[in-house]
Amino acid sequence: MAEAVIIRDPEIMNGMPCFRGTRVPFKNLIDYLEGGHPLGEFLRQFPSVSKDMAIQALEEAKESLLAKV
Repeated sequence: MAEAVIIRDPEIMNGMPCFRGTRVPFKNLIDYLEGGHPLGEFLRQFPSVSKDMAIQALEEAKESLLAKV
């Protein structure tokens, strides 16, 4: 299994789940998508997050949610 792309570190953004190697909260991606904005717009605003990272993060979130149902 690939290394998780979303991490929590108390030293980074007070422990808010962020993309590995960045200070970009995962919540920002969810907020963009919920607001009807395309993934490309999020990626332009946060260039430290790659498309592969964003897709992997969404997959991890989906798997986590499905495991709880």
